[in-house]
Amino acid sequence: MHYLVMLVALVADVGYAQKFDYRVLATTKTSTMEKEMNEAAAGGFVFGGVMGGETGAGGKEMVVIMGRDVAAPGRRSYKLLATSRTGTMQKELQQAGDEGFHYRGQTVYQSGFGGHEVVIILEKNSESAKRVEYKLLSTTRTGTMQKELREAGDNGYRFLGVMVGKTAMGGKEVISLLEKVPAP
Repeated sequence: MHYLVMLVALVADVGYAQKFDYRVLATTKTSTMEKEMNEAAAGGFVFGGVMGGETGAGGKEMVVIMGRDVAAPGRRSYKLLATSRTGTMQKELQQAGDEGFHYRGQTVYQSGFGGHEVVIILEKNSESAKRVEYKLLSTTRTGTMQKELREAGDNGYRFLGVMVGKTAMGGKEVISLLEKVPAP
């Protein structure tokens, strides 16, 4: 019993008294989500995670969790890219990469209009806005994805995430997102 009390005292002293502040953002529109994320960022909150799906009261929503991070300096801004066409997403991703936006999360979101969109969340830190090159790979065959990922890796691209999305043509694709930070 004596050792248990000492262990509890040690655990309590290690830093478990730290507090965290969170914001839960939920909406059916990606443009509204981007606006709300940037408003939260102005208050010192940073992106934590994203999920698209059905919520209890809201129906089909995108939910983002943001937390206040006092240890992460710099003002942040967010950009949400949403499309059902991978070619459009590649173009928009690269434009954002040229502006110094970096990947933070992704989801497949079923909009209120019944469409499925791939949503990618990007973040720009005012203190480190390095340019980044993005590569979006999409295919209906996992074997093809394996080959394309190996080739991209050989060319210096780092894997960020994978999802299965519905294409504008009605099929399903495996979509992989990769990045490469160019040499200065």
